[in-house]
Amino acid sequence: MTDAQQVHRDSIIIDGTSPLLQRRHYVSAYAEGGVTCVAPTVGGKQSVAQTVQHMGSWLRYIATRPDKLIHVKSAADIEKAKSEGKLGLLFHFQGSVSFEQDLDLVEAYHALGLRMAMLCYNVRDFVGDGCEEMSNSGLSRFGRRLVQRLNENRIIVDVTHTGFRTTMEAMEISSQPVVFSHSNARALLDLQRNITDEQARAVAATGGLVGCTLVPYFVVRGRRPTLDDFVDHIAHFAEVAGIDHVGIGLDFWWGQQPFVSDAEAEANWQSMIDAGIWEEANYPKPPHYYPEGLHTPAEMAGLTATLLRRGFSVEETKKILGGNWLRVCREIWGA
Repeated sequence: MTDAQQVHRDSIIIDGTSPLLQRRHYVSAYAEGGVTCVAPTVGGKQSVAQTVQHMGSWLRYIATRPDKLIHVKSAADIEKAKSEGKLGLLFHFQGSVSFEQDLDLVEAYHALGLRMAMLCYNVRDFVGDGCEEMSNSGLSRFGRRLVQRLNENRIIVDVTHTGFRTTMEAMEISSQPVVFSHSNARALLDLQRNITDEQARAVAATGGLVGCTLVPYFVVRGRRPTLDDFVDHIAHFAEVAGIDHVGIGLDFWWGQQPFVSDAEAEANWQSMIDAGIWEEANYPKPPHYYPEGLHTPAEMAGLTATLLRRGFSVEETKKILGGNWLRVCREIWGA
């Protein structure tokens, strides 16, 4: 066994975002890749009824696979998943539409296992502006109350996809660490969807982190990214925000290659453009391909090897792969 393989096997590996797991058979790919905990998207952009049904379906799915899966509701659950060789599932909302304008839904979703919630998804909602809105307005009054209620319930506040001013105000008022669960560096690729160094330093000041995303068109433009291109974003945030404030939120998506054909990927892209959820300046037309050596979660060991090759120490590599996420989870949820 090589040193990289040993480090990978010993590490707690936490992927902070996975819409891919809306197709649940891909849990096997995460397990094959040695992932300890992954955050499936279980709501955020749907109605209350749709969200509750989806979460209930997830709870049933986990309950029928106790030998393979753990529903992560505490930091101890992540450590248990590692010690027992199981895959931990951390329920994550991408957006806040599912809260409608009823703060008591925070308690309801917490009871169902929600442990991380994103404020906006690209466009304006009741909370504030998404990152693709030109107005760059900040948190609404409801948004401020939502951040406070998420803090009270120890649900991680996620400001990915969220407008600059809204993120900065959320980080200012949050009493707990905040995260960008899946965002890359605007200093390396100047897009609305990527975040500035100022945002990265601000999230570090809360005690939180930036989880870097593997989405190809947020890494580089005009060609297929390499693993080194992706690690460039990790290295940038490690320098700007500190090694304790960077992780991974790879954001593998079921609607893109290699999980669907090129034609299906284009149709999925077009549906998001037509719905006004994506802008083409941030989400260019497919085809797009994940890096060679990490085009599915089953190849996660390739990232470990690349981090070590790029000069990160074993301790730093373990922090990036999941140690920093575990620290944030422990601080917010308790042991």
